[in-house]
Amino acid sequence: RIQLKEKTGNELPYYVIACVEGGSNAANDFYHFLNDEAVKLIAVEAAGLGIDSGMSAATTQLGSVGILHGSKSYVMQTADGQVVEPHSISAGLDYPGIGPMHANLFAGKRARFMSATDEQSLQAAFELAKMEGLIPALESAHALAVLDKLTFKKSDIVVVNLSGRGDKDMDTYMKRLGG
Repeated sequence: RIQLKEKTGNELPYYVIACVEGGSNAANDFYHFLNDEAVKLIAVEAAGLGIDSGMSAATTQLGSVGILHGSKSYVMQTADGQVVEPHSISAGLDYPGIGPMHANLFAGKRARFMSATDEQSLQAAFELAKMEGLIPALESAHALAVLDKLTFKKSDIVVVNLSGRGDKDMDTYMKRLGG
């Protein structure tokens, strides 16, 4: 809030967008605005090769309420509660559930949940690298990938969580570029 006020003169953004699965990075960003209903929270899950491909990690679209790692949340699981293997190009989003805070935001409709595929996330990462010289972590690239699915006004203040550097993902980026 302090940084935003210094940069924009406003301490409230219109949108806060972050990738989610276990949820620590997004939880940190969302926490500061939970009680400010004017701030739209957008959580982006990993759709992998596509929601209906059998190779996805989009828990809110494919999961149901269950217990994972000792917490009640939304979990990708079979009818008898066995965990379903998720898929994401990003190791940090390759998780069969969402954190309890995010499950609450989803159930209470406080946050809008969207998803981005592996391909959309790679394209968003390459676009950021080309335009700004920043190589995002593949997790963060999922949040970037939904920007073109949203409509903004020129006056909107949008905060996108870039939760990590892309150096750990360089092998994936290089393979995609044919190198």
